[in-house]
Amino acid sequence: MTKILYSPSSPYSTKVRMAALYAGIPLEAVVVDSNAQPPELVNANPLGKIPTLILDDGRAIFDSRVITQYLNRVSGNKLFPRNAEKRLEAEQLESIADGLCDVLLAHVYERRFHPEEKIHEPWLDRQWVKAVRVLDILNAAPPRLGKKIHGGHIALAAALAYAGMRFEGKWEKGRSKLKRWQKRFEELHPELAALLPK
Repeated sequence: MTKILYSPSSPYSTKVRMAALYAGIPLEAVVVDSNAQPPELVNANPLGKIPTLILDDGRAIFDSRVITQYLNRVSGNKLFPRNAEKRLEAEQLESIADGLCDVLLAHVYERRFHPEEKIHEPWLDRQWVKAVRVLDILNAAPPRLGKKIHGGHIALAAALAYAGMRFEGKWEKGRSKLKRWQKRFEELHPELAALLPK
């Protein structure tokens, strides 16, 4: 069976695991500590990053956007629309959701890996400004949501769950539409919501 090396708190891992579940592709989920750089991870992915997908034949696929495209192909396009314009919209949503995760993680890592006196507040402020811009744009026009979803919706759900886990009470203020979107996603897709970090 295809194996996914992941961390439960990683929004990229969450996105990939939800995408696989939605596409009907079974995965053997293996939790790894990427900070420890275990051989199973670095032998598959020289960057030592998660998620990393390991196929039955031993080939490794990374990063998360490459994995979602792979899952889309092997599932017969269950994750992204065939229509070129709609597909572009879905890919753009995945990209902005992943970008939101990038800046939130940069914020988290700055505090986690530097002693208090070495934390660079202007860097943190720059990252938070980017997060605010993305959240405000998404709140102004949340993507349409129904029973049939795509990889962009899944990426956004993972990003918002990560924001809630690391920045609870901070990202939601003044963003009631986006908060409702998140709640609606979880109501419509409880099987996927079960994989979201809490």
